[in-house]
Amino acid sequence: MESSNHELLLPLVQEENICLPLPINVVSKYWNVDLPMEEALELAKQYPNNSGSILIEGIELAERNGLACKIIHSSIPELKKIIDGGIPPIVILPGIPEITQHASVITGYDETNNTILHYIQKGTQEGEQQEGAIPQKIFDKEWSEDGRMLIILAPEDIISSVNIEKNLDEESNRLCFISEKLNTQKNTSKALESLKKAVEIDRNNSTALHLLGGILNAQNSEECLKFYQKSIDLNNRYYLSYNGQGNFYLKSNQFEKAESCYSKAIEINPKRSAKIYKNRAYLREKQKKNSEAKVDLKNYLKFSPKAEDRGIIEQAIREL
Repeated sequence: MESSNHELLLPLVQEENICLPLPINVVSKYWNVDLPMEEALELAKQYPNNSGSILIEGIELAERNGLACKIIHSSIPELKKIIDGGIPPIVILPGIPEITQHASVITGYDETNNTILHYIQKGTQEGEQQEGAIPQKIFDKEWSEDGRMLIILAPEDIISSVNIEKNLDEESNRLCFISEKLNTQKNTSKALESLKKAVEIDRNNSTALHLLGGILNAQNSEECLKFYQKSIDLNNRYYLSYNGQGNFYLKSNQFEKAESCYSKAIEINPKRSAKIYKNRAYLREKQKKNSEAKVDLKNYLKFSPKAEDRGIIEQAIREL
């Protein structure tokens, strides 16, 4: 590592699947650990209709092949300390409008330009690693939306040398990832059990509280609102909890409350979700706020240009 520019050189990697996400494979190969793709493909058979990644499957695969893992809520100073310790951290960031979240490998930081460097694989003909530089303030703002979650994957002795303080949220966070896997497997009762345990271990885990709210929301339980609010009380930039509250209020026809929650989420990040605009347009139209509904539908198409219902939405815009 060049200490002057705080940058790690990561290998070029193209192989991935839902149980061996690219960030896990990149970091594992950085440590000269080749994870067996055939095992990942076998694991993926459990998720035949899933388009997203099951991060915990990749983490556990890496652990079975000699790496250790910590999943923590972190900060910019700690992230820099991890990089300076020679470890490329994986962070959870907001996704593009069609994706809720995505995992990104951080390759370094630049103090002169005040930027955070991301690993981006574009598959160039030269086969070289691509990096994206994001201004630190923008990165931290987006990272905070999901509680500044960070994954450290490295040999045990390397992790120990960085002196990351052990705290309650390590075990609690792992249970969050496990619950997401169980939920994807349609094992809702086990997922709920994992999240309740996660909250028992760390009552201040905003991620666990949000996910617990999400499962209860899917069950149409009003109790979800309590957990979403606790998540927001701990992190007032928790976009997904505001969106979750809005979704519950929308389906229970509490339009003013739904509009307020959606508006708070959009204020935090206006580009994160296309669907949130369509939802807000629907409830605004119900409240006879036609001009505002029209603006929302236009934003829905702006952030989801390939929307399957584009024709219907364009017709609705003309009629408003």
